[in-house]
Formats: sequence, C-alpha cells, structure tokens
Amino acid sequence: MAAQATTAFSNGSFETPIVAPNVFQTFVPGQDMGLWQVESGTVDLVDNSYWQAAEGNQSVDLNGGGPGAVSQTFTTKPGTKYTVTYDLAGNPVVDPTYSPPVKTGKALIDGQTFQDFTFDTTGKTPTNMGYVTRQFTFVANNTSTKLTFAGTNVGSHGPVIDDVRVQSCCSCSSCS
Repeated sequence: MAAQATTAFSNGSFETPIVAPNVFQTFVPGQDMGLWQVESGTVDLVDNSYWQAAEGNQSVDLNGGGPGAVSQTFTTKPGTKYTVTYDLAGNPVVDPTYSPPVKTGKALIDGQTFQDFTFDTTGKTPTNMGYVTRQFTFVANNTSTKLTFAGTNVGSHGPVIDDVRVQSCCSCSSCS
C-alpha cells in the first residue's frame, strides 16, 4: 500500500512521536513516526538526552538492529525543482564486530538513489555528534514524491539524520 502524500513536507526533525528521555525507540516496517514510514529493516528514534539532536529534541539512527529505511511522501508539482537539505551524523557507538566507525547510507527520490553519504564517527560522542549539512536537488516527475533515507552499513549503530527540509525552487536561494 502506497503512503498518501501530505500537502507539504513536515516533521523533518522527527519530533513525533515523542520518545521518553534517555532512551530510543525501535520502529519496524509499516510503523509510522509522524509522517515518516519505516520502509525496511529497523530504525531507532532517539531522544536528545540520549545523544545530541541537530535540531529539536529527536533524531533517527537509520540502522536500528541493522540497515533500515524511512520515507515520507509529499505533494509536488511536476517539472518543479526541489532542494532537500538534511543534517547527518553517526551513532557514536563503535563495536568492530557490529558497527564500524564509518557509517554509510543513501537518500532516494521515488526509489532512485540521489545521494550516497558517509560519516566518520571517529572522535564523536553523544554530546558532540559533529553533524554536517548535506544537500541535493531533484525535479519532481509527479504530483507526489517519496523521499527515502536508508542506512547501508552492516550491523546496528548507523548513520543519524535530523532536520530534513524540502523546498521548491521558487522558495530556496540555491535554485536559479
């Protein structure tokens, strides 16, 4: 069953549902985190008292017990250029057996990879996650678009995303 498109992209900071302080909550395929839906694997919704969020109070580890993916479908105008901006870090727990220091993932639009990403957690801590801002653009082909973020490294403790934003070309300064 395809997710219904929202009228506008929202909950880019993963603020719903609210996770209890100092913990994380694991979500499985078919479960929703606000307007985000878990597509595959497992993901962890993490409170900022557990580790630092880039914006707001929560962030998402794309590798709960292993690689996972979350998506949101939102209304778009065909032929219009959109910019996706997000903050990227990595779960700072490093276990050579289950979690290498370099975390990997990808961002997809309607199932097509638009950006591969990596983040090295060496020297990072729960209070200094070292978030970096990433960005890419796409041109909408349909009246709704599915944005997906997927963890690709083996094991748990994967890439962490937060503060996802989508702007149409007419409302962002990087489009011309």
